[in-house]
Amino acid sequence: MSHPFDYSNKRVVITGAYSGVGAALLDILTELGGPEVIALDIKKPEGPITQFIETNMGKASSVAAAIDAIEGPIDVLFNNAGIAATHPVEDVMAVNWLGLRQLSEGLLPKIKKGGAIANTASIAGGQWPGHLQEVLECIAIESPEELYGWCSDHAELVGDGYAFSKECVQVYTMKSAKDSLAASVRTNSVCPAPIDTPLLPDFNKTMSEKTMTWTIDQIGGTIATPRDIALTLSFLGSDASAYVNGVNLNVDMGFNAFMTTGQIDFSGLA
Repeated sequence: MSHPFDYSNKRVVITGAYSGVGAALLDILTELGGPEVIALDIKKPEGPITQFIETNMGKASSVAAAIDAIEGPIDVLFNNAGIAATHPVEDVMAVNWLGLRQLSEGLLPKIKKGGAIANTASIAGGQWPGHLQEVLECIAIESPEELYGWCSDHAELVGDGYAFSKECVQVYTMKSAKDSLAASVRTNSVCPAPIDTPLLPDFNKTMSEKTMTWTIDQIGGTIATPRDIALTLSFLGSDASAYVNGVNLNVDMGFNAFMTTGQIDFSGLA
């Protein structure tokens, strides 16, 4: 008997399924019914997939080829691929933001009514309310060349690209939810705190190990596992979240709640 979390007889597309959260999501989906899985990544995942399309999410031509290679209909798109700021700003923005938007809009016509798009953002992108108009201006830019020029002109705001790219994903999730709803497709994002994945050493380098350790300490000293985040993604893609749309869901063991209510101890950052 089917249940609201059931993925049997469904077709899903996952980016970044080779490791970390994406690999954990493959296992979760198997537990939830074993849907047909189309994986887009640079390397072929070892987990249970039906089809692999080698895709560089930072190259528009590669993303376009993947869109053409995916025959509809599909039920869910999981935009999970992402890179840290150990890469150049242009690459970070291309993979974390431009590729996500291109794939979402390219596959939207192929997603069934009642389907879903679930983006992997980050709590690092939570500062968008302080400069919403600039983020809206940025996500309205279509061409990569114009975007990179905009980023150069707004270098102080964009920084190393990681947090800002995740701000773009959060704002885009809210803004695009209106258009996807017109096609009877929901769009949401998961915004994790630090996760124990192969990318963690890169984040320790770019955000500093001190900052990462401090963040983890503020939420009881526990770090999220890839499975923790994959479970939330599977919820956002399932019928169990049928009335959830345009939401950036913090999966951070309360970090943002503690921040908002003044319960964060900043002395550890001094």
